[in-house]
Amino acid sequence: MSAHVSEARHVGVIGAGTMGAGIATSCLAGGLRVTLVDSQPAALEGGQRRIRDALDAAVNKGRLTHEARARAEEEMAVAGDIAALSAADVVIEAVFENLQLKQDVFRELDAKCGADTLLATNTSTLDVAAIASVTARPQDVIGMHFFSPANIMRLVEIVRAPETSPASVARALALTARIGKIGVVVANGFGFVGNRMLYAYGRENQLMLLEGVPASRIDAVLEDFGMAMGPNAVGDLAGLDVGYRVRRERRDLPDDPRYYRVADLLVENGRLGQKNGRGMYRYEPGSRARHADPEVDALIRAEARRLQVAPRATSDAAIIERCMYALINEGAAILSDGIAASVQDIDVIWCNGYGFPRARGGPMAYADTLGIATVYDGIQRLAIEHGARYWSAAALIAQLAASNSTFAAWQAARSAHCA
Repeated sequence: MSAHVSEARHVGVIGAGTMGAGIATSCLAGGLRVTLVDSQPAALEGGQRRIRDALDAAVNKGRLTHEARARAEEEMAVAGDIAALSAADVVIEAVFENLQLKQDVFRELDAKCGADTLLATNTSTLDVAAIASVTARPQDVIGMHFFSPANIMRLVEIVRAPETSPASVARALALTARIGKIGVVVANGFGFVGNRMLYAYGRENQLMLLEGVPASRIDAVLEDFGMAMGPNAVGDLAGLDVGYRVRRERRDLPDDPRYYRVADLLVENGRLGQKNGRGMYRYEPGSRARHADPEVDALIRAEARRLQVAPRATSDAAIIERCMYALINEGAAILSDGIAASVQDIDVIWCNGYGFPRARGGPMAYADTLGIATVYDGIQRLAIEHGARYWSAAALIAQLAASNSTFAAWQAARSAHCA
């Protein structure tokens, strides 16, 4: 392999939407040459506008010099065809979260890119191995899951599929460092680390909505706890249709009509979030201020009646417990499954990608602060209150609780064993 990561100069980005434009902006700000590819001329035009606006904002905030801004403009190119990426060192695909579509893109990349090109997918949930399987070079295919807005958020989950080579991992890590990001290597599996845990956290939020807890109260309680934004505000910011599309792709959803039903219902009623001014909240044109919407309350109440979900009195402490214990329990399962390499990696991902309060150290550090036995007892209690469908303590939590140990001690013992 002739190209080393540190030498990557030319990055191709496929997809000129919000994510693609954000990735392109990050690469340009990092001094790289970027070719943005989209088959739709209007999308390309919009992507260029978003990039220029983001670069201007970076200059205004002192993150980028005027000279670097001028160089970025010179280094930006656009194209309507993947053939323009034949000489790129790295190509990052950022099209819609649809496996068939991504596989089509990677078939074309395999045919048109040079033998040394690192092929990265920005998928947030899909099977990187399935995407790599349509190429003749699965060793050169990797996941690079950027977080939105990609030009601001520092985290990149670097997803190693079974056939991804160590050299490809090293190249992806070097690229993330070059553009000022924090790269965390994770293994392949639905949602990787961050979004797999997010689905557990969000599940409890969604169930509480059906149980009659207002979205604004859930968000306020979790923001008071220290989260940068509550889950309902985050959904509106990201776009509720994004998660809706992901759930349509999945074949392993729980057989539970309540599962993410509120989010699906909102999308089915044309409420996509901030992008169209109507999601869980209502937004005035040009404003991100959240306004409770009685129409949403009525939709949720009617759906709860249809699903026979009884209203439940829920304390602020219970809101925090349900969301945090779900996060911690899923994190423990991820460690046992080998998807995350360490306890610290999970905490880095959640503090840098999901707005978990840094003062609490991340969900696994927070669990140690509470005491694993306290977490285990809490999960047992939630199983009695809500059923065992979602509340069964991960084996690692049961083990640590029984031995009065911590995630930190478990990690230290593993690291010493591997040294």
